[in-house]
Amino acid sequence: MTYEDVASFAQTWGLVIFVAVFVVIVAYAAWPKNKKSFDEAARIPLDEDRKTNSDRSNGRDQE
Repeated sequence: MTYEDVASFAQTWGLVIFVAVFVVIVAYAAWPKNKKSFDEAARIPLDEDRKTNSDRSNGRDQE
């Protein structure tokens, strides 16, 4: 087995594995069952921002 044979095999199967993993990740992200948890995670920065703003309005900004 030569270097070219090994390199060709690795490139071909590396691409196949990469595409398969990509498809699995996209399917996981698009699966309807996961929508609620992704929506909750997307709101975390907004919820923290709201808490920070309410703390400032309550006078807790003084350090």
